[in-house]
Amino acid sequence: MARSLVAGVDSSTQSVKVTIRDLESGEQVSQARASHPDGTEVDPEVWVGALDDALAEAASQAGVGAVAKLVGVGVAAQQHGMVLLDEDDRVVRPALLWNDTRSAAAADDLVRELGGAEVWAESTGSLPVAAFTVSKVRWVAQHEPEAIKRAVRVMLPHDFLTRRLSGNAVFATDRGDASGTGYFSPATGEYLSDFLVAAAGKALETPRVAQPNEVVGEVAVGANFAASAGLAAGAKLSAGTGDNMGAALGLGLNVGDVVVSLGTSGTAFGVSATPTADPTGVVAGFADATGNFLPLVCTLNAARTMTAGAQLLGVDLAGLSDLALRAESGAGGLVLLPYLDGERTPNLPDARGSLHGITRENFTKENLARAVVEGMLCGLADAVDALSAQGLQVNRVLLIGGAASSPAVQQIAATIFSASIVVPVADEYVAVGAARQAAWAVLGGGAPPAWPATPAPASAAASPPAQTAQAPVLPANPNPQVRANYASARNALHP
Repeated sequence: MARSLVAGVDSSTQSVKVTIRDLESGEQVSQARASHPDGTEVDPEVWVGALDDALAEAASQAGVGAVAKLVGVGVAAQQHGMVLLDEDDRVVRPALLWNDTRSAAAADDLVRELGGAEVWAESTGSLPVAAFTVSKVRWVAQHEPEAIKRAVRVMLPHDFLTRRLSGNAVFATDRGDASGTGYFSPATGEYLSDFLVAAAGKALETPRVAQPNEVVGEVAVGANFAASAGLAAGAKLSAGTGDNMGAALGLGLNVGDVVVSLGTSGTAFGVSATPTADPTGVVAGFADATGNFLPLVCTLNAARTMTAGAQLLGVDLAGLSDLALRAESGAGGLVLLPYLDGERTPNLPDARGSLHGITRENFTKENLARAVVEGMLCGLADAVDALSAQGLQVNRVLLIGGAASSPAVQQIAATIFSASIVVPVADEYVAVGAARQAAWAVLGGGAPPAWPATPAPASAAASPPAQTAQAPVLPANPNPQVRANYASARNALHP
């Protein structure tokens, strides 16, 4: 009998990752990736080609069609991106991605027009910024009226890929990703059509919001993916979700666990049983992929801050880490505000990075490398503080993402955060979460399958499973002066 497998997809800003796992055990059988073009807008059909390539490679490695059968597929993707389709299901214009800041003024206009910050927070759980889909819809309506005139449907990146997988038969989303649009209420689970109409100047069709464990459709005969990937038609499609929601599901977060994700962007988020509504806009009150809530704070600048620092110093990332660890905590008073691509939290889309406290004594390669790492982490520590202020319990901080593997990041994090630091084994947790959701849809039941990849709760006495062996827990050892110096520099720019 052929082995039953599920595929999880993470379609991120720069690449698509696919993990294929055993339906019952969650054991990884294969994985693959393909690149996306960098930028802040892209033809979403490019994602289709990249997913086709990655699925084909992963399916071939797993023996799909020979000794194994793919029974489910789940897609998680970058949040907020705006995809517009016309009545013939053609893409109207390149998708505007979360990191495109041209819609900052449009976000401000919408807040002012529709009742102010309190109304938005209570209605949508969040205050819209340039990243949100609703702001991008308004920008297109203002600047590209012909495009908005042609548009019939608006959807998110994961919705688009699920639709293409189904041969354009499925038009569905989940409450997690929908909660980042700015025209959906995570508290009620319903769209706010008046918010979207106000942004677009017309009604647009939105995907049906599916249940977390629902099968929304099947991979279609003749779908772009099926032929080259060797996939049999009929594999079940789950609702999919946003990337942060996928990571939370892949990690199996428990109350008290807060994730700090250090990818292209930086995010801090944790699971809550109740919705949040922060009128300051710092905390986005998202839903998660299971029926709970996922309050989240996002920064635009994370791992690429380290890449830029390494390039400036003429070293690779390992060299940057070595230099940073040679410097004393606090970098001799040198402070980097890492707003290299503008910033989302605080909401400063037009800001630029700046270096503070330079003296002849502290202006060394070692201190500069340390300031790069400390600046990136201080921005995320501010994010964790904002979550705490909204009532989120913080027992430990889980570091994930590409930059989390850096020894400097791990060790310096213990001096920045006020909770113990845990570094789960590196994995594509967004894709793992998407695969786990697919298995949940195929198997049914009231809770996601308890795959061994789920980390142990913070309070568990037993050791974590071997598959998620963790770096030694780094106890909190905060240096308050580092945060104080960072706050002083930040407040000089943004009181």
